[in-house]
Amino acid sequence: MADPKKRRRAAEADPPGTASRRAALRLLDAVLRRGDPLEVAAHAATQGLPPADRAFAIAIVSETLRWMGDIDALIDGATEQTLPEDVKSRAVLRLALAQLLVLKTSPHAVVSTALPLVAGGPRRLVHALLSRAQQEAWSLPESATLPEAVAERWAAQWGEEIVSAAATAWSAPPPIDLSFASEPGDDAWSEAMKLAPRHRRLPRGQAVEAMPGYRDGGWWVQDLAASLPARLFGPGGGRTLLDLCAAPGGKTMQLAAAGWNVVAVDLSAKRLTRLSDNLARTGLAAEIVRGDIRQWQPETLADAILLDAPCSATGIFRRHPDVLHRIEPRQIREMAELQGELLARAAQWVKPGGTLVYATCSLERAEGEDQVATFLDWHRDWSIDPVTADELPGGIVPDDSGFIRTLPGLLADAGGLDGFFIARLRAPSAA
Repeated sequence: MADPKKRRRAAEADPPGTASRRAALRLLDAVLRRGDPLEVAAHAATQGLPPADRAFAIAIVSETLRWMGDIDALIDGATEQTLPEDVKSRAVLRLALAQLLVLKTSPHAVVSTALPLVAGGPRRLVHALLSRAQQEAWSLPESATLPEAVAERWAAQWGEEIVSAAATAWSAPPPIDLSFASEPGDDAWSEAMKLAPRHRRLPRGQAVEAMPGYRDGGWWVQDLAASLPARLFGPGGGRTLLDLCAAPGGKTMQLAAAGWNVVAVDLSAKRLTRLSDNLARTGLAAEIVRGDIRQWQPETLADAILLDAPCSATGIFRRHPDVLHRIEPRQIREMAELQGELLARAAQWVKPGGTLVYATCSLERAEGEDQVATFLDWHRDWSIDPVTADELPGGIVPDDSGFIRTLPGLLADAGGLDGFFIARLRAPSAA
């Protein structure tokens, strides 16, 4: 390990702004080499940075991941010998070109902070390529290129048109969606887009904490697609609903606001703390339980259950561009096995004739349509409770089976949606 004094002296000699780029380099390595989720890796990679520098490091990596295929094509087209995939100089060039071409960072700042990252390495190569990028006015295509394996998998499942729509959706962060405990007045939200009752959409670039009513707790951030599962239950009227895998709590708050007596269950203590904080801010109430639903079970049957199952999360790739670089068929198979186990277990806890809504933020059939088909094969007394169009926001319609499948391209003119699968199932009535 390097001498701490030498590292400190080297850091002091770095140009201003290098610390956030070093953090970005660590973060990119954690995602691509170790397969860590960007959100998780960011805590360690950016430790010690001021909030603004931390946010900038995450933004650099997010845009690098979003445009990496196209950035790599530029790098490879400008080098006589292809740089190895995992060499540091390629990573530094990826980060630097994302700043130049996407974030439009000052060229001087980009070059001066990139070179210290390859100390002892091919500084001349990095400097030459970044100079060439400026001289030749390198640019990126209109839409970011999806990783090849993802494009092939989605083309097989959904067709080339959806792959094209996904590439367009991946090319920029999505807008900010807010869910409200009750229908808001128009005065404070006159510039927001209304896509559904108790829902507003705003363009990116606004600090959430600075928006009207944040401290009052009347709303929370939640994509419109993510709000759909809870909408399918209707008013609670004091009945009991188990919200399984509930944290961080967007759906819990929706259900509590709709009058359900919610029991929110999750395995992660950290995520449950966040759920508890969200409930405290909004003034909504739910019973919070920490438990692994593979072992935990309720004392009594519930009127309804929402199982927002752990999944590959490929449907939220717009917000989490690391997902499409990390998730492979093996993880999808493993998650599908877990979902099948959780779905079968949750089905035991519904009252006769009660409702179970199964949802995943995945664009993989194995975690959606195929999962429900397998469940119904093994539980012949259960049935599909088809979702109807009048239960959904305009522009979203159920498929022929009565399921909800939100795909890239849906509501594109309004800013798009995350990818979700949602099925509402009905328990057998009492004999």
